[in-house]
Amino acid sequence: MAKLIKRLGRTPFVQRTLAALAAGLMGAVKATTRWQSIGADVAAPAWAGDKPVIVAFWHNRLAMMPACWPSSKPFHMLISSHPDGRLIANTIAHFGFGSIAGSSTRGGGEAMRQLVRTLKNGESIGITPDGPRGPRMTAGDGVLALARLAGVPILPLAVSVSNRVVLNTWDRLIIPLPFGRGAMIWGQPMTIPRDADDAMLADLRTKLEEELIRVSAEADAKVGQTIIMREGATNARA
Repeated sequence: MAKLIKRLGRTPFVQRTLAALAAGLMGAVKATTRWQSIGADVAAPAWAGDKPVIVAFWHNRLAMMPACWPSSKPFHMLISSHPDGRLIANTIAHFGFGSIAGSSTRGGGEAMRQLVRTLKNGESIGITPDGPRGPRMTAGDGVLALARLAGVPILPLAVSVSNRVVLNTWDRLIIPLPFGRGAMIWGQPMTIPRDADDAMLADLRTKLEEELIRVSAEADAKVGQTIIMREGATNARA
C-alpha cells in the first residue's frame, strides 16, 4: 500500500494538485504574515535588475522563499531532479520562479553550465548549500564554485515565522502557517575571487556556513521560535 501511495504521489495530476495546494499555503503565509526585514538593502540592486546575485539559504527554509523576492525580475532556484524536487519546482512556478534541475553538492555538469549562463544573463539564482541530502546546515562547495565562475556575490539569507510546523526530516523542514510574525535576515555579501586556491575556498566555505547559521538563529529568535541547529548540535530556545 505504501508503495502504491508513493507511485500515485508521483503522477503528473497528483503532483500538479499538490503543487497548487502548497502554493496556496505559501501565498497565504506571504499575505497574512507581519514581516520584518533586516539588511535587505544588499538585495536591492538585484531586485532592481542592476546586478544578479546568488541567494544562499538552508534547505529547511525552502518553503518560505516566495516571500523573499519582492521583484518582477527573474529568479531561478536550483532544485533536485528527484520527484520531490519536481514537486518543489511546480510549486514555485506559481510565483513566477524558474527552476534548474541539479544539486549544489555537484560542482560540474550541465546544471552548473546552465546556472552560469543564467547569472551572466543578469538573472539571479537561489541555492540551498546543504541540499538536497545534507548534512543539515553544512555547505557544499558548489555554491562557491558557481560564484567564482560567474563573478557574482553570494547573499546569505534566512527567513522564519512564528506559526510553523517543523517536520522530522533530515533538514528539519519548516512548514510555515498563516497569520503570524515573520523575519527575513539578509547576511553579509560574499565575493569569491577568481584566483581563490583550495585553502581560501575552504575558509570562505566556513565563513558562509557561519553567516548562514548566524542569520538563521537570528531569524528564529526574532519570531520567538526554537532555533534550529546544525546537525549534531543541540537545539536551543530563543
